[in-house]
Amino acid sequence: MSGHVYIMASKKGGTLYIGVTADLSRRVFEHKSGQVRGFTKAYGVTRLVWYEEHDDIRDAIQREKSLKRWPRRWKIDLIESINPDWTELYRGMGW
Repeated sequence: MSGHVYIMASKKGGTLYIGVTADLSRRVFEHKSGQVRGFTKAYGVTRLVWYEEHDDIRDAIQREKSLKRWPRRWKIDLIESINPDWTELYRGMGW
């Protein structure tokens, strides 16, 4: 089973959330529509700003754990390496 590691943000330079999922579209929709209780809902983290796909969900889980240990500056650099303006990358479900 494949998987995705993703980073969501509240705004450019704002609060970050790192997650992992087997279905990126569904999971981002859940965050955006407020279906996910907790951190992302409380801090308004609804903008998908970075993601990568892995052939094996176990690799995605390991990458998520690694990224969560990174300093914030490294995470920002990772986002900005592909998305310098922190543009919304999710283009489905009318968002």
